[in-house]
Amino acid sequence: MNKYEMAVVFASNENDAAYGEEVEKIQALITRFGGVIDKIDNRGKRKLAYEIRKQTEGCYCFITFLAAPTVPKEIEARARITETILRYLIIRMD
Repeated sequence: MNKYEMAVVFASNENDAAYGEEVEKIQALITRFGGVIDKIDNRGKRKLAYEIRKQTEGCYCFITFLAAPTVPKEIEARARITETILRYLIIRMD
């Protein structure tokens, strides 16, 4: 198992409960494919450097997890089609 870190920027909306639900969905994806979540760092709402899909603010979240090498591809495939995710990045840590 490798250690990965996923950075996610969600579309900012007025409802903080919706943001929490989106983070829980990503957690469920990681555990469904056999990953183990190590740490979740919610940074909250911040101003974006440039406008993305007519959004000027985004909610940032960093998730550190252990998983097999095939898991990031599965997570990226689902993150690509999720409308509330503006940007994401998964990197393998040393």
